[in-house]
Amino acid sequence: MKDKNLGIGGQESASLALAEPAINVRHRWTFSIVLVNVGINAAFFGPIQVLLGQQAADFSEADKEGILALVTGAGAAVSLVANPLFGTFSDRTTSRFGRRVPWVFIGALLGTIGLVGLAGAPSVAAMTLLWCLVQLGCNGALASTTAAIPDQVPVRQRGTIGGLSSMGTVVGILVGAAIGAVVVGDFRLGFIICAVGLLAGMVPYLFFANDHVLEAKYKTAFTWLNFAKGFWISPRKYPDFAWAWITRFLVNVGNHLVTLYLLFFLTDAVGFENPEFGVLILTGIYAVLTLITAVIGGKWTDKVGKRKPFVIASSAIIALAALILAFFPTWTGALVGAAVLGIGYGVYLAVDFALLTQVLPSSTSRGKDMGVINVANSLPQVIAPIIAWPLVTILGGYVTLYVVAAAIGLLGAVFVVKIKGVE
Repeated sequence: MKDKNLGIGGQESASLALAEPAINVRHRWTFSIVLVNVGINAAFFGPIQVLLGQQAADFSEADKEGILALVTGAGAAVSLVANPLFGTFSDRTTSRFGRRVPWVFIGALLGTIGLVGLAGAPSVAAMTLLWCLVQLGCNGALASTTAAIPDQVPVRQRGTIGGLSSMGTVVGILVGAAIGAVVVGDFRLGFIICAVGLLAGMVPYLFFANDHVLEAKYKTAFTWLNFAKGFWISPRKYPDFAWAWITRFLVNVGNHLVTLYLLFFLTDAVGFENPEFGVLILTGIYAVLTLITAVIGGKWTDKVGKRKPFVIASSAIIALAALILAFFPTWTGALVGAAVLGIGYGVYLAVDFALLTQVLPSSTSRGKDMGVINVANSLPQVIAPIIAWPLVTILGGYVTLYVVAAAIGLLGAVFVVKIKGVE
């Protein structure tokens, strides 16, 4: 008899790859998911929070905001396609290593090449193209690991795993900020460290993924037309999926508006002498509280069997954090805002992810559907710079920016009540 829990390369029935999971995942699998999230998010947020801003200022101090908006916006636009594209490919992969593992490896490799290239980027154009490559690779790896959770984690365990996975996300953000502070303005060295971290975070997942093998007879044909159509998931047919997507999109727009210019906020509005170190301190406070509330919130929502009240409350708390930054642009206000943001965002990350996995339209397209969900994370990275730049430079500065961020985030809390299939 063949073992249905074989590791990489094990052969197993296709029904296991497509079925709703029933067996709780092991600790080593959870550890590998957490670690790969650390690597991916360090590769994202080290550059976004500090390194890209420093590189933009190195090219032109006067135009640093515009350069940063261009680079991050272009990269985020690439991520809009990368997430569902890699998810779609992984849904159809019949490799003996499983559906998701090959694309995690390929994505991490592309991201590493892009980060190393950024260290020597000779122009803004090269910087933009290389950051797009990082976004392509890292979002590809993210789409594959995200799909692995509904592949393998039963519903009763998803709040807990969502919380732990979010812990990896937050630790990655903290590591990224630490890299920016430790390299002391040497953004080139920072990009290299991010690349090493991305590869190191991927390795355990390759060995502990326990990725289910899809038999070739269950593979569906891929066409670019069907892929393009796959971006549209009918709100009439799947209303809960639509409302969940809108909610995540709005909350993430608000969150990106808060974090995008944090380095410049500390420099220009707060007047903090060492803004890179300030970003590290704020991120550390935010990270610690996010870690705590993500784990507590994830376990709590599994215990009570409800998701929506947690998402509503956490969205409101995130909005409150933005208002604190708006009306108290001081170092003390920044510390309090970071703490409140961490409390709200930890619960949100864990519980909203669990909610999303329960409204997916089909088990055969989990990768693509989670990729479409991840567009709700990526699209705000495109929209936030477009919104933020005129608000900061023309329409009132950081007060206006953070008030708008709070208002948009609160809309996300309102729309959660529209979801009917999940309590």
